[in-house]
Amino acid sequence: MQERHQNEELYFYEQSFTAQKYIIPFIEEFKAVNSETLILEVGTNKGGNMEEFLKRDCKVVGVDINEPAIKFAQNKFKSYIDKQKAEFIFEDIYNYKTAEKFDLIFMKDTIEHIPNQEKLMSHLKYYLKSDGIIFIQFPPWYMPFGGHQQIMESKFSKIPYIHLFPTFLYKFLMKIAKEDQSTIDELLYIKRVGISIDRLKRILKSNNYQILKSVHYFINPNYEVKFKLKPRVQWAWVSSIPFLRNFVITSSYYIVSSK
Repeated sequence: MQERHQNEELYFYEQSFTAQKYIIPFIEEFKAVNSETLILEVGTNKGGNMEEFLKRDCKVVGVDINEPAIKFAQNKFKSYIDKQKAEFIFEDIYNYKTAEKFDLIFMKDTIEHIPNQEKLMSHLKYYLKSDGIIFIQFPPWYMPFGGHQQIMESKFSKIPYIHLFPTFLYKFLMKIAKEDQSTIDELLYIKRVGISIDRLKRILKSNNYQILKSVHYFINPNYEVKFKLKPRVQWAWVSSIPFLRNFVITSSYYIVSSK
């Protein structure tokens, strides 16, 4: 398992760095990021993605079903919470109730963890202002580590595309590697709910979302802080080939709005 999955502060820093350098500029092409911006982060985890938004005086609401992560965020951002600039809520997004409408709904490394993404994208409209936008970043399922196998403790964590093996073989390999049952369960769950670029586009279309911009990376911007690798946008001709592109794109950024 990589150090980042054991070191909370390191993982937090990686999220904050990528948000500041790459994600906020991407969002600012379509929406101002300032004291007037109200943000809902779905799957906020420990809140690292939101640090730079809070520094810009945005108001942030983070929702997640991971209670320890929410408690971490509540402690980390206590000064912002006290100033009523932030809320971090332990709740299922489908059960989160509010009368507020948001300028920006933010989902980074989230949609591939939530089952029934069609229902999710339909539900999110309830929280979105008429001129609001949604930011979505995710690793396409078929990419080398789209199964999140890097969380394994064994040598299999370094093998690309292993998550694409048939379920019975994938499970067998994790068993003989003596992975914890909780890890096996999580990775099999991700195998069930992982999402491809093509499927996301179908879901957006069926829910009447307009894609304002999409960028596909050969080298994920997050790899700069993780592995010291310079981000690289995938060649346009590769990104234009359905299905094939899923195997060679490590991260996709989308800005969408409701029609």
